[in-house]
Amino acid sequence: MAGRRQVLKALVGGAAGLASPAWVASTMAGAISLAPRLAPARERAPGDKASRDVARAAPPAVQRLTDNLVLITGAGGNVVALTGPDGTLLVDTGTPERTRELLKTVAMLPGGRHVPVAFNTHWHWDHTGGNEALRRSGTKLIAHENTRLWLGEPIWVEWQNRRYPPRPKEAWPTETFWTGGQMTFAGEPIEYGHLGQAHTDGDLYVHFKRSNVLAAGCVLSVGRYPILDYSTGGWIGGMAEATQRLLAITDEKTRIIPGIGPVATRADLAAEHEMLAALQEDLWQLMRKGYGAEDMIASGVSQKFDEKWGTPDLFIRQAYQGLYAHVREMRGVV
Repeated sequence: MAGRRQVLKALVGGAAGLASPAWVASTMAGAISLAPRLAPARERAPGDKASRDVARAAPPAVQRLTDNLVLITGAGGNVVALTGPDGTLLVDTGTPERTRELLKTVAMLPGGRHVPVAFNTHWHWDHTGGNEALRRSGTKLIAHENTRLWLGEPIWVEWQNRRYPPRPKEAWPTETFWTGGQMTFAGEPIEYGHLGQAHTDGDLYVHFKRSNVLAAGCVLSVGRYPILDYSTGGWIGGMAEATQRLLAITDEKTRIIPGIGPVATRADLAAEHEMLAALQEDLWQLMRKGYGAEDMIASGVSQKFDEKWGTPDLFIRQAYQGLYAHVREMRGVV
């Protein structure tokens, strides 16, 4: 399974059929050889020092969005909760270390003790940490099929120099999809859909249409450059496309919930799309001239965006790796 997934990551999005096996192999070898040298990877699971630090953080807090829709912060990644007479629907489930506190917070909401449905916006542990506990209580876990695949296998995330062990089957989604779907919960029409290869290759959005609230996961980043997790399919071109798609289903009054950080607006989403589209082109042109990731950083290519988005080094390194893996999709390849 892991070998198949590595090949899929190197293939070009929807044009995968254009890439020969030899090209895939050479592309992957090149990307690996050009990556920074790292110390031996560490495998970390809940219980290490970083996890204990998370567990000592402030308890979860509730921010009301509508009469029955709330944002829960302090449980790891943001968690959105929709309450109704039949229980509570969740978008994301926080970190493993904060699951007990998250579920206590949810239980204090009207109808909160029963959670019949929960979504995972992608596989990262700060958004899927409560999956086991919820599934044991009968929750239906909905995610993109790629999220299920990642949760079921060991993952080396190169840019973190970290190995993630496979999650037990109790943490896997019970219902997966490829493109999207619709449902109604507590009288609220809900639309959800796959965002392609963006932050990861399993990102999804959840749109609460009557309330005009959009849970965008980590495709939307607030106050810092977004993470392009190229180790599990993310890349700058896919992020630019995903933000464009989210812009198409929002309006000026939409409240957008990022994977981490405060509630955002359509203007925030538009600013991210503008940055991604501009830097995708600029970085690609530098790559065509033979620049490596460190050369790109030294060039100051992102300078006009750094005041708003912060230190660009990790973002540029990740963008470089993603562009390298998707080189056949880009313009001007001879």
